[in-house]
Amino acid sequence: MPSMTEPKLISGNSNRPLANSIARRMSMHRGVNVGLVDARVERFNDQEIFVEVFENVRGEDMFIIQSTSNPANDNLMELLIMSDALRRSSAARITAVIPYFGYARQDRRAKARTPISAKLVANLLTEAGVERVLTLDLHAAQIQGFFDIPVDNLYASPIFALDIEHHFKGKMGDIMIVSPDVGGVARARELAKRINAPLAIVDKRREKPGEVAEMTVIGNVTGKTCIIVDDICDTAGTLCKAAEVLMQNGAAEVHAYITHGVMSGPAVERVQASVMKSLVLTDSIEPTDPVRKAKNIRIVPTAPMFAQAILNIWSGTSVSSLFETETLGPIYEGMYSRG
Repeated sequence: MPSMTEPKLISGNSNRPLANSIARRMSMHRGVNVGLVDARVERFNDQEIFVEVFENVRGEDMFIIQSTSNPANDNLMELLIMSDALRRSSAARITAVIPYFGYARQDRRAKARTPISAKLVANLLTEAGVERVLTLDLHAAQIQGFFDIPVDNLYASPIFALDIEHHFKGKMGDIMIVSPDVGGVARARELAKRINAPLAIVDKRREKPGEVAEMTVIGNVTGKTCIIVDDICDTAGTLCKAAEVLMQNGAAEVHAYITHGVMSGPAVERVQASVMKSLVLTDSIEPTDPVRKAKNIRIVPTAPMFAQAILNIWSGTSVSSLFETETLGPIYEGMYSRG
């Protein structure tokens, strides 16, 4: 039976604009005001994190909205301490809504004597009292198996499909979806199937982390509007190099759709100076001022999808229904018209 109380949202400091947007969307769906629980999440002089919740949460279905993006350790500790505070305040259930799951790239032992930090983070969340996780485009799907609690992994590809059909209307026959490496083929293929587009691959070979030695295009991209699809854009070195290689292989133009815009170091400058016509990011990580001001970077919102997913979890209905473009279409109505 679904709970009779309203779902309650609380947010850390990692992405307050997204948390506020999710609350607004849920208020529209519910017809009642769904605000963020009044709390303070701050630091003492020695940078210890302190959380105080000012509202009664006993018996409530709580959703903590917190990306573990840069500064990853601070934001992760905020999430853990908020969960502990809610558990000790007798919340009925605690769901961690983590739009960007940090440490996800450390999902296996690539070398001897290295950690599997994603598993450690999963253990920490569970020990802190989190009973369910809602996230977006995990870097590796098997991370769901690191948890002994339910994990709902949403996908950005239905949103990207809506955006591509809207912005490339009349040119869909020229679209070529491109995976920037062999490891991302499954993600790129998923989007290609949604929009009925062919798939190409950029095979890259690294000499060491952060450096790309060689790139080869697998597939004929001549005259195509190439759309690179990936889950994370960090320093944008690989992305910009892949765009150059595609243009050298005859692509008409290159765009990119990336779920998580980490955008560290020289990323924004690289994107602005690159041959890419546009880079589309979601707001799973709060965009910095340089990202917002960049002329060829655009942000698509995830709040409508997260709001609906939270309501589905709260009411005990299917979250996997949000994997379909047809289901998300009405949720994003007004933003992407199919007319």
